[in-house]
Amino acid sequence: MTTLARGRTLLPMTTSRFDGVIFDMDGVLCDSEPFICEAAMAMFRERHGLVVAAADFVPFVGAGENRYLGGVAEKYGVTLDLERDKARTYAMYLEIIQGRLEPLEGVREFITDCRRRGWRLAVASSADKPKVEGNLRQIGLPWSTFDAVVNGLDVVHKKPDPEIFLLAASKLSLPPSRCIVVEDAPNGVQAAKAAGTACLGLTTSFSADQLRQCGADWTAPNLAHVPAIW
Repeated sequence: MTTLARGRTLLPMTTSRFDGVIFDMDGVLCDSEPFICEAAMAMFRERHGLVVAAADFVPFVGAGENRYLGGVAEKYGVTLDLERDKARTYAMYLEIIQGRLEPLEGVREFITDCRRRGWRLAVASSADKPKVEGNLRQIGLPWSTFDAVVNGLDVVHKKPDPEIFLLAASKLSLPPSRCIVVEDAPNGVQAAKAAGTACLGLTTSFSADQLRQCGADWTAPNLAHVPAIW
């Protein structure tokens, strides 16, 4: 057995049935949800004169920005100029995160441990490329940290559809059954299980019970305290 800092115990590499890890980004590598919500609320005020609540966005977390903005617009009967409104949201978001967005606890150590094991790593985020690039740059994990990066513009069907995780596994040259997906949202957990991967649910955004009900195989508060399963 190998014991790391903060009490995380990992099984020897030879016992693993996995060869790769596919990370969602928001709520897994960093907690950008408060910042994209802040930017989206500001966009609705600026572009549509509408005051919306942070809670309005919760049902659409993990489904990509089109649905994140569009779902709230539907609730209030607002017609978006989607590309323009999304671009404005991103512009405000990229300003908001400067000096504020940081990697979540355990992220760097977990990635280092995965590399020690020889595992291949991917990011699969429903967010569009500008947000993915901005987040990874801000938290000090550039695109080159990973063997593959898939964003919401690379797929037609967003989570809970499994397309994004199937594409990520393909880019890693691995069957889904050899991959662990790390997710924090019910939409993502459902997508992972539909893709045929194992799934670790992090309770950064939703409760352990909510994630288990969607099919998460394990849950943990963050990547510093993952269960010693694999």
